[in-house]
Amino acid sequence: MNQSTVLEVVKNKTDTAAMIRKIKSGDQQAASALYERYYRAMYNTILRMVSNENDAKDLLQEGFIKAFRYLGDFKGTSTLGAWLKRIMINTALEQLRKHALSYSDVSAEDDVMIDEIEQDNWGAILSDVQQVHCTILELPDGTRNVVTLYLLEGYTHDEIGAYLGISPATSKTQYMRGKKLIKDKMKAHYETRSF
Repeated sequence: MNQSTVLEVVKNKTDTAAMIRKIKSGDQQAASALYERYYRAMYNTILRMVSNENDAKDLLQEGFIKAFRYLGDFKGTSTLGAWLKRIMINTALEQLRKHALSYSDVSAEDDVMIDEIEQDNWGAILSDVQQVHCTILELPDGTRNVVTLYLLEGYTHDEIGAYLGISPATSKTQYMRGKKLIKDKMKAHYETRSF
């Protein structure tokens, strides 16, 4: 890390610490600044999980209320953005749990499907980001959540399993099913666009 990068990291941590102190002392402008800095990214994270704009807006507000309430618990061991994202994901997952999502376990058929998908050119499928995003929103809730957490948010299957109360193997199965559904939907999308 060069000196300018180190200075930037120190400045960001100092700015974040100052903002948190101001918010804790009741500074509404600092709270608004925090919200303005992060609301778009947090909204998009939630929307990818719940796939409903109105629910995403409600959960965003609920998530920020929790974040402001527990801001004193922020230790600085991660970035403020990562801490907020964890709160938003947990808020969305709490809502989704209320709807009792179902996840199915691994079967022998799933093992064959996983092997087939691993051989596919997944990177080429993901090249059309906008279409992939729309396709992810069409996935069944349980599958969409696993795909979102793994592919878009970077969580491991162990972490996803812990969040969702499922085994890592079930998370992997849901992810592979999601990949297959995305691949099939993308293939159908491009076949209908061909003349």
